[in-house]
Amino acid sequence: MKFGVVIFPGSNCDEDMIHVLGTTMGQPVERLWHKDHDLKGVDMVVLPGGFSFGDHLRSGAIARFSPIMQEVVAHAKKGGLVFGVCNGFQVLCEAGLLPGALLHNEGQLFISRNTYILAATKRTALTAAVPNRALKIPIAHGEGRYYADAATLKALKENDQVLFRYCDAEGRVFDTANPNGSKDNIAGVCNKERNVFGMMPHPERAADERLGNTDGLSLFTSLLQAVPA
Repeated sequence: MKFGVVIFPGSNCDEDMIHVLGTTMGQPVERLWHKDHDLKGVDMVVLPGGFSFGDHLRSGAIARFSPIMQEVVAHAKKGGLVFGVCNGFQVLCEAGLLPGALLHNEGQLFISRNTYILAATKRTALTAAVPNRALKIPIAHGEGRYYADAATLKALKENDQVLFRYCDAEGRVFDTANPNGSKDNIAGVCNKERNVFGMMPHPERAADERLGNTDGLSLFTSLLQAVPA
């Protein structure tokens, strides 16, 4: 499976993602500069974390107008796979590829720590093979509070579009396990067609034994198992 990692001005998790996809998972990876129009024949586009364009307006609001995003939108509309993590999730919401928005954290502070998340569906390539337990995955964001209106939240639930919810170490979904005030403890969502995924926690930061945590590997393994080579 060939991956393409988009690099915006301010991206800082691109090399982490490239390392996990290329070195750990052994897959071909292309670097995609934000000004380019060529996806280089990739099967899945990944938008990594960071601070695209410094997030001077809203996180992802300027990045969604980068030339490469025209190709990402077209790729998604043709059924191509797209995955956004943290700032990448914000960009996908700003581009209208995912429902909802990411707002400032409830406490108005940047949060960088381990959290626990629980898969809310097994009906996507990203979650089909993840364990039925809490996964310890770090977050690092100032605008990670997922928000959607009541109608959108209802549709997400009815269409089984919630990917992950914040939980405690035992897998219990409590408000106290919610690090940023996200609606319904939502940590990630997908589109109705189930080919575009977004999440705030960083699975690429929990995918190496040297870091003492490999819970994030299950997401990448799930992708490779679900999508034919």
